[in-house]
Amino acid sequence: MWGSGAVGWAGWMVMALTMIGFWALVAFGIAALFRTGHRTGTPPPPADPLRVLDDRFARGEIDADEYQARRRALRPYR
Repeated sequence: MWGSGAVGWAGWMVMALTMIGFWALVAFGIAALFRTGHRTGTPPPPADPLRVLDDRFARGEIDADEYQARRRALRPYR
């Protein structure tokens, strides 16, 4: 009544498009995994020692005496 159980051309078309979409997603996923680990560009410049010292003092990690001593120690190199 419904034919011989064959899918017909529309079924084959849907199946083919589904397989193409599946393999495209697999390829995209693999490419995304490899692409994220290999970013190019210039590395950020090294932190300025006086700026790091100022930040540590502002956060309260060192007191005023230690701040002044370290600042004097860094000044001759400027």
